[in-house]
Amino acid sequence: MDCDQWKAIWLAEEKKTFSGWDFSCIANRTSEEWLPWDYKEIVLSFMDAETTMLDMGTGGGEFLLSLHPPQGRTFATEAYPENFELCKRILLRHGIEVHQVFDDEHLPYEDDYFDLIINRHESFSSREVFRILKPGGIFVTQQVGGQNNRELSRFLLGNDAMRTEPDFNLQTAQDDLASAGFTICDGKEHFPYLRFFDIGALVYFAKIIEWEFPGFSVEKCFDQLCELQKTIEETGYMETIEHRFMIVGRK
Repeated sequence: MDCDQWKAIWLAEEKKTFSGWDFSCIANRTSEEWLPWDYKEIVLSFMDAETTMLDMGTGGGEFLLSLHPPQGRTFATEAYPENFELCKRILLRHGIEVHQVFDDEHLPYEDDYFDLIINRHESFSSREVFRILKPGGIFVTQQVGGQNNRELSRFLLGNDAMRTEPDFNLQTAQDDLASAGFTICDGKEHFPYLRFFDIGALVYFAKIIEWEFPGFSVEKCFDQLCELQKTIEETGYMETIEHRFMIVGRK
């Protein structure tokens, strides 16, 4: 097919809806390099039946439920309205209390309340996390660094339009946590590849990750998408570089 024929397919991808934080519909159309750590295993190593824990930015709650957390001792926050409504329906049935939180600096929990706080790809205030952790409590976070998809965003949009901080990385996050009083127990950083095997999957992805691809649309980025289509036809995939880091801190 020529690029004009592909356009109708890409426009259909652009209109698809998204709920929770589940990219399974494009899982077989992408390939992501494994990280040199396992966030789930790290979290599980700090959990037991007596753990009082909080999952910050739980999305649709899919990951939290996969941990089989203690009922009646597990809490979650989520800001996005559609995800929050989804969590109220699903997580409450599993004895997990959910709060809708918009302000990282004001979490609706008492001082020294949690044994474990986990956070995957969600913003946080180091001081506020420190406040609600018990002495000796653990904070585990995996973050998306400031260089995530930055070159691809520049290529598609023609500028550095990303709303993320380019200097957000392992060192700056560790320094911020340490200044709040945390002892850093572990920290790792990696720049994995993400490969797309068709441009429709990229379109679906870019429409959702609007803070990295602000203003993206098939119409606006059509010429650039056609260039990436040529890359896929020549190599079988197009590649972007992601940015991840992980920190374990103790109060």
